[in-house]
Amino acid sequence: MPTPFLDRDLHVRPIDAYIDPPVPRARAIITHGHADHARSGHGVVLATPDTIAIMKVRYGEDCAEQFQPLEFNTPLVVDDVTITLKPAGHILGSAQVLLEHRGQRAVFTGDYKRLPDRTAQPFELAACDLFITEATFGLPVFQHPHPQDEVARLLRSVVSFPDRAHVIGCYALGKAQRMIALLRDAGYDAPIYLHGAMIRLCELYVERGIDLGVLKHSLEATKAELAGQIVIAPPSAIKDRWSRRLPDPVLAVASGWMSVKQRARQSGVELPLVISDHCDWNELNQTIAEAGAGKVWVTHGREDALVYQCRKNGLEAEPLNIQAYEEGEEGDA
Repeated sequence: MPTPFLDRDLHVRPIDAYIDPPVPRARAIITHGHADHARSGHGVVLATPDTIAIMKVRYGEDCAEQFQPLEFNTPLVVDDVTITLKPAGHILGSAQVLLEHRGQRAVFTGDYKRLPDRTAQPFELAACDLFITEATFGLPVFQHPHPQDEVARLLRSVVSFPDRAHVIGCYALGKAQRMIALLRDAGYDAPIYLHGAMIRLCELYVERGIDLGVLKHSLEATKAELAGQIVIAPPSAIKDRWSRRLPDPVLAVASGWMSVKQRARQSGVELPLVISDHCDWNELNQTIAEAGAGKVWVTHGREDALVYQCRKNGLEAEPLNIQAYEEGEEGDA
């Protein structure tokens, strides 16, 4: 059943606004810049300044009729609804939407992760009565290793194969910048080469104050010069004509889906890196418990298993089954 002020399609009825609507709406609250949450064509868009900057880079300056920036943890009262954006930790600017109306509190997480990541504002928990969570990795099998361990595997491979380029397939927004930051934090200070599709978004992160070290366009180097180097590209590019200019490339993909070994094998991935920008099963359940909500809605992913677990724990839970854009932000090869 809907709450007195929020429908199952994430329509905030008292102010006639939609959260992450998949079709153009007059009023939209956007959690972050991935295309299954943000699209062009809305009237007024409320989002964090970082998300607005990302949308303008991806879709153009006029991708909405009007933008209304809202900083994190700055309550905005619209009629009798108070909107507060809380950091979600997913990518730069990603937000949870806290709605307060006549004594009720509802939180829509958007996509979120709990692990530290200097390319995204850290997740902040918000207590609520209704908790609406994603479930991208909402199955018990998804228990992700620490990303620093995966980066250590990558760097060992780089040392072991000095005559080969390591090309990492990962999503251009969020995952690419996080992967670069993880490498830098692990002590890798050599230039990192980028597919052209990665360059503008990496520049945007740098403009927003995130140091990524020396980055170069992969076309600036010869095939011989790329031996022993790390190249980051969209997953779709690592096996197409573009990759032919790389010296005997080691194909890697950074994604939570790489924990599914069959998927990695079918994709021809030699070095699967289980690095996710979403919570795994344990983190999802931990967050639900900590939010303290008696009612849970589950969307964007493996909904049934998480709904079952919530009900087992005595919570009122149901799936939303929202039809939204799928853009594969986990870098599925």
